[in-house]
Amino acid sequence: QVQLVESGGGLVQAGGTLRLSCAASGRTFSRYAMGWFRQAPGKEREFVAAIGRSAGSTYYAGSVKGRFTISRDNAKNTVYLQMNSLKPEDTAVYYCAAASGGGTYYYDEYDYWGQGTQVTVSS
Repeated sequence: QVQLVESGGGLVQAGGTLRLSCAASGRTFSRYAMGWFRQAPGKEREFVAAIGRSAGSTYYAGSVKGRFTISRDNAKNTVYLQMNSLKPEDTAVYYCAAASGGGTYYYDEYDYWGQGTQVTVSS
């Protein structure tokens, strides 16, 4: 089992930056592809970014490509989401997820989920 705890959310003005972190428990972090998803009020959870086990592959939603960067530190069991040039439409609860089979864009590829961290971008 993997337990995931997100942090780093908050309130920021449009154009600002935030860095989300997701700390994973256990000794097998490097065996999991990791992803970030988000869910805004009244909307379905949507894919944001994903990274392969060794960080060799990364995937981004079109809406965040060029503004967000996903990275991981396997020595620290942590995955990050650097968010730049934030927009009000980025406002959502952001969730970290782990995929044992290799995760990319799809919600059902992921086996474990964190509780989420709120990101609010004011205009």
